[in-house]
Amino acid sequence: MSDTYAVIGNPVSHTKSPLIHGLFAEATRQALRYTAIEGPREPAEAFAATVREFMAAGGKGMNITAPFKLAAFDMADERSERATLAGAANAFRFEGGRILAENFDGIGLLRDIEVNLHAPLAGKRVLLLGAGGAARGALLPFLGACPAELVIANRHVDKAQRLASQVAAQGPVLACAYGELERLGRFDLVVNATSASLTGDLPPVPPGVFSPQGTAYELAYGKRLTPFLRLARNAGVAGVADGVGMLVEQAAEAFAWWRGVRPQTQGVIDRLTVPLD
Repeated sequence: MSDTYAVIGNPVSHTKSPLIHGLFAEATRQALRYTAIEGPREPAEAFAATVREFMAAGGKGMNITAPFKLAAFDMADERSERATLAGAANAFRFEGGRILAENFDGIGLLRDIEVNLHAPLAGKRVLLLGAGGAARGALLPFLGACPAELVIANRHVDKAQRLASQVAAQGPVLACAYGELERLGRFDLVVNATSASLTGDLPPVPPGVFSPQGTAYELAYGKRLTPFLRLARNAGVAGVADGVGMLVEQAAEAFAWWRGVRPQTQGVIDRLTVPLD
C-alpha cells in the first residue's frame, strides 16, 4: 500500500509539487501517492482542521505553501531550529499523532546556489533583500556557509535589525535600509527575497550592488526575466537565476526527511526550467 503525502496551499492549482514528488518516487522506487489540497483561507481554525483530517485519513506528511506557512508553524507540536528562526513551516511529518515542523526553504536555496550554480558563499559578500519569512528561512543556512559578510536590506530597517540581532552569534551580519546600499559597494551574491516580483515590481536596489562576476538570484520562478533579474543583467551580471532550483531542492530535503533517501535533483530541475529570456 502506498503512503500518502500532500501539498496544501491556496491557490494550489499551479503547484509543481505533485509532479516533483512523483518523479522523486519513481526515481527512488518509493511507493507513495502525492496530492494537492486547496486549504480554506478563513477562518484560521479551518486550516488546522484540514490538516488533522488528512492525518486521520492516514497521511504521512505535507508540504505547506502560501498562505499557510505561519499557521503551520503555530499548530506544530515540535519545530526545528530552522522553522523556529523563520517563524514558518513548509513541511510537516506526522508521527504518532504529533506534528513535526520543518522549514527547508533556506537549505534548498543554499544548495541550489552552491551546488547547482557553482557559487559557494564562503568568503563572499552576500546581500539579502527583504526581511520576511523567505529571508528568515535563508539566514541560518547562509551564515553556516561562512560568508565574509551578510547584509539584510529592507524598507523597514528596524525589522531587518531585529532579524540580524537574532542571528548575530552565527556570523557577520548587519542590517540596513535600501538607501544605505549605495555606500556598501558590490556584493558577490544578491538574493531577492521580497515579494516585489510577484507583482512585476522592483525593490529599490541600486545597480551598483551587483558584481559582474557574481550571481543575482530571484526566489520567484517561472516568470522569466523579472524586473530584478533584468536590473542585474543590465548591470553586467552573467549569473542570473530564478527559484526553480530552490523549489526542487527544498522538495528533495522534505522527501529525504519523510522517506530516508534523497533523490537526485538535476533532471527534475531541467524539466521544470523556463528560459529566462
